[in-house]
Amino acid sequence: MHEYVVNLHAHTVFSDGEGTHDEVAAAAIAAGLDAVWITDHNVYVQGLDGYRYQGERRVLLVTGEEIHDQVRVPQKNHLLVFEARRELAPLASHPQRLLDAVTEAGGLAFIAHLVDPEAPLFHEPDLSWVVADLNGPYGVEIWNTMSEFKGHLRSIPRALWHAFLPDFSPTGPYPEALARWDALLASGRRVPAIGGADAHGTRVRLGPLTLTVLPYLFLFRAVNTHLLTEEALTGDAEADRRRLADALHKGHAFVGYDRPAPTRGFRFRVSADQGEAGMGDSLPFRFGATFQVHLPRPAHVRLIRHGATVREWARVDAAVHTVSQPGAYRVEARLPFRGRLRHWILSNPIYLVPA
Repeated sequence: MHEYVVNLHAHTVFSDGEGTHDEVAAAAIAAGLDAVWITDHNVYVQGLDGYRYQGERRVLLVTGEEIHDQVRVPQKNHLLVFEARRELAPLASHPQRLLDAVTEAGGLAFIAHLVDPEAPLFHEPDLSWVVADLNGPYGVEIWNTMSEFKGHLRSIPRALWHAFLPDFSPTGPYPEALARWDALLASGRRVPAIGGADAHGTRVRLGPLTLTVLPYLFLFRAVNTHLLTEEALTGDAEADRRRLADALHKGHAFVGYDRPAPTRGFRFRVSADQGEAGMGDSLPFRFGATFQVHLPRPAHVRLIRHGATVREWARVDAAVHTVSQPGAYRVEARLPFRGRLRHWILSNPIYLVPA
């Protein structure tokens, strides 16, 4: 499998971001990303997709959209839409109709910032997803760096601390978001997860000074989605976006927080009497099934089924465990960073089903 690091949630001057498409691409190249998706609010910007180059380095820039009902107050139920390749914002007030249209267009839908608490001090409302359920395929943005930062804004001193020292902000997805994801998996749904920056490059004036809060470059070096493809990217923009979108659709991916340490090389697989499978796949089995975890460096690891810890290891770079129950299994790995244990890697599930 070939591994590519992408960020799936960024905004430009076409909505509420500060950077142009080229500036976002330049930050993505500097951060070492392989691709970045632009997801401006309720506007599908055409004609800017393709590779951007700086010397021998390149990044694939792809346009998606973040759609939400602008009439609703507050504007909850944000949906990230990838590869529909047409404007669907007029359906924003009807999430089910919107999802149906995305599916019909051959696109992919992911609930944005599943949990996004309010920050009253800065007049920021709660923007969590509140629709009870959707019929059809969709995934969840399980870790949104800007939403987590927003949760720290409970006082002026804390806001300044996290604005000037952003490395102290990311600790992991909100526990409520993980619980909601695990509940969906326990119900039998296949729900892939991604992580995103929600990058805006927001500039704030502090007297005579101007501060960029969580710049694009910082965010693109933090929480990203790692996609695993069967074929390598070739430099053909159209073919490569299809390869990446296919991996995203299948859940052949994991979420990595690369500030504590690089996450490239993480793998999570299972083998049983019926064969082998990786993240996002289903595997029928009759007897036991053995999971294998490989990490780029030793970390604290949990194997999780439907929200319950199946097995836990302390400071290992490889782990093996055999199970006999069907269900959706996933892995979380944590590392100490900036004085506390933080989420480092979150796998997508592997689905074990009775043969």
